[in-house]
Amino acid sequence: MMEAPARLRHLPLPLFAVPMGVGGLGLAWREGARVLAAPALAGEALLALAGLFWLLITALHGWRLVRHPQALAADLRHPVRAAFAGALTVGLMIVSGGLAPHAPGLAAGVWLLAVAVHLLIAGWTIRGLLLAPREAAALTPPLLIPLVGNVLAPAFGARMGFEALSWMFFGLGALLWALLQPLLLARVVTGPPLPAPLRPALVIFLAPPAAAALSLSALTGGFGPGPLACLGLAVLFAGVFLSMLREFAAAPFAMSWWGWTFPSAAFAAASLQAGAAHPFPGMALLLWPVLLAASAIVGIVCWATARAALSGALFRPE
Repeated sequence: MMEAPARLRHLPLPLFAVPMGVGGLGLAWREGARVLAAPALAGEALLALAGLFWLLITALHGWRLVRHPQALAADLRHPVRAAFAGALTVGLMIVSGGLAPHAPGLAAGVWLLAVAVHLLIAGWTIRGLLLAPREAAALTPPLLIPLVGNVLAPAFGARMGFEALSWMFFGLGALLWALLQPLLLARVVTGPPLPAPLRPALVIFLAPPAAAALSLSALTGGFGPGPLACLGLAVLFAGVFLSMLREFAAAPFAMSWWGWTFPSAAFAAASLQAGAAHPFPGMALLLWPVLLAASAIVGIVCWATARAALSGALFRPE
């Protein structure tokens, strides 16, 4: 069994994706309670759990910064792991959304803190790309987290009254998405191929259109043409990734598995919002499986992560 100091040294920075996935699922179940009469307690419990995970993981990395600053600095210089620094603030945005119905003032303060720090992380990421251009092999889907994560901010901020600021963050995230995604798709299509442990991170491509649909819905006050257009792209990606399940399942466990969780949860939430705005016969027969599939993905990845943590595999250096 690995000793505690060694575990702390190799604490994965991508653990910040845990509150994103769990909290995103909580938001989907909150929508499910509104649209499908799903148990409201499920969504609130998941959002509370996401907040606890965020506090725990942030505290552990704070302790890691004190005890092993060089290890954390190495992660922040790594061409792939560094991108997960953006998950710290995206997770905090989701925490603010969870708080909003219960403590609006606190939620607004948390949201402002989250977007301010996320903007700093995005700027730091762009600065690093400009100062030290990367080879194609280092361009991977997790880069979408710090740069395109801004597109999620309005999903919460617009409903808190920060309309102008939310539009600015949406424009920032959407334009960076339009610039970055073609580069990432070209890298995936032309090679070199992603290493097997990183292959599940391809599902991160589903997150921007799903999050954009949620944010545009909040900004425009309904699920109109803009959100529907974004959801259409998300549906295409979801169908493609569904056809690749066998290839994904063959990948060994790695923290990249968390790349499945928030995108699938955001897709479920956007699908539920679209169903509420544009109901159709038999809607529940389609939307329940989407919500339950997202729940199964988060459950499976949580279980695999817990097993890796108990065995010590989670804390081994790559």
